[in-house]
Amino acid sequence: MDILIKNCNLIAMSESRELYEENIDILISNNKITKIDRNIETKVDKIIDASSKIVMPGLINTHAHIGMSIFRETIDGYKLKEWLEQKIWPMEDKLTEEDIYMATILSSIEMIKTGTTTINDMYFYPEKIIKAALEMGIRMQTTRTLMNIQKDGSARISELNRLIEEYKDKYNTIGFNVGIHGLYTTDAEYVKKCVDFAEQNNLVVHMHFCENTEEVLDIENKYNKKPIEVLKELILNTKTILAHSVVLNKEDIDELSDMNISISHCPISNLKLGCGIANINYMLEKGINISLGTDGQGSGSNLDMFEVMKFTALLQKGIEEKPEIIDAYEVLKMATINGAKALGLENTIGSIDVGKNADIIIIDLCAEVTQPINNVFASLVYNVKGTNVETSIIDGKIVMENRKLTALVDEKQIFNKAKEIIERIK
Repeated sequence: MDILIKNCNLIAMSESRELYEENIDILISNNKITKIDRNIETKVDKIIDASSKIVMPGLINTHAHIGMSIFRETIDGYKLKEWLEQKIWPMEDKLTEEDIYMATILSSIEMIKTGTTTINDMYFYPEKIIKAALEMGIRMQTTRTLMNIQKDGSARISELNRLIEEYKDKYNTIGFNVGIHGLYTTDAEYVKKCVDFAEQNNLVVHMHFCENTEEVLDIENKYNKKPIEVLKELILNTKTILAHSVVLNKEDIDELSDMNISISHCPISNLKLGCGIANINYMLEKGINISLGTDGQGSGSNLDMFEVMKFTALLQKGIEEKPEIIDAYEVLKMATINGAKALGLENTIGSIDVGKNADIIIIDLCAEVTQPINNVFASLVYNVKGTNVETSIIDGKIVMENRKLTALVDEKQIFNKAKEIIERIK
């Protein structure tokens, strides 16, 4: 399908273009961006008039548990370990494959309607998650959660290998990485196996890391080393996404800066679980690639990346007492091109450039809370909500237009199913 977006205000997030351009047309042929110019005239299947609207790359969520939508606001007031061991894990044990499928459909609806086009997922029953993502049109990197807290764990690596063999290169929107749950749920030998698997298959490692003080102590007790020392010994120079990375001092961050590391910053989840606030300002100073994540809705509440962007900017300014740090455009980079870099997809998505896949959102700023527009980048970070997203395009396909999903899904039925699942397992 050929699509022509007309007369938009473009924020391309591209080093080869201006930061902000007015009255721009974008031509999409099949799944690719084929031309960006003014006054494009050509025959197409679909014209979208984006006059007075913002067009930018779809948002990229680099850490989430997409099957956790049913856990939204079920639990409050628990620290991470107690939240997992006493509440979440016992409920997860009761989930079926069909439950995860329905929960993923619900998360996909939420993502599409709030402007997220790509998600990096770590959960279980990945085949059902892939099925739902394909039906809804979401772009996703996924994994089989890898841990050996009680068992050998080799079967999980074999499951991941089977998934990769079945799906790799079969679908343009489905990719994989090696999802090590965390150092505190794995031993050194198992981590090394996972890293070797990642290197052999040219995959990114995705892992929870130093989310709170208790986790740091657990790692130190397990390995008799600081978490950073374990990381440097076992991960080496393997391309890795570290989710959270809250409990790191400046010396730790200095060590990280020499590694092939991206951080997935999840401020809302970290606040809700009482974990603290990651020092991403210093990480940026040290040249570390910072991307953004929501975590699962059980701790992060929702998948609205605009909300994550706002918290990201405000928290750093507040804790540093420096309002000038981390400007709005830098935060937009975290939610787009930096996320693509973290996933190893910067040549495919993350910016609006000719030749890249067409993952694009169109935002309507004609709302009371966004007017007047004095600084468009600041307006996007501080005032726009996910509900301002009017149209979402993923891999050249319109998945939402004028706030209406194109997938044949009964949203109310999905909501009711989610309610039934959580009532059954609580």
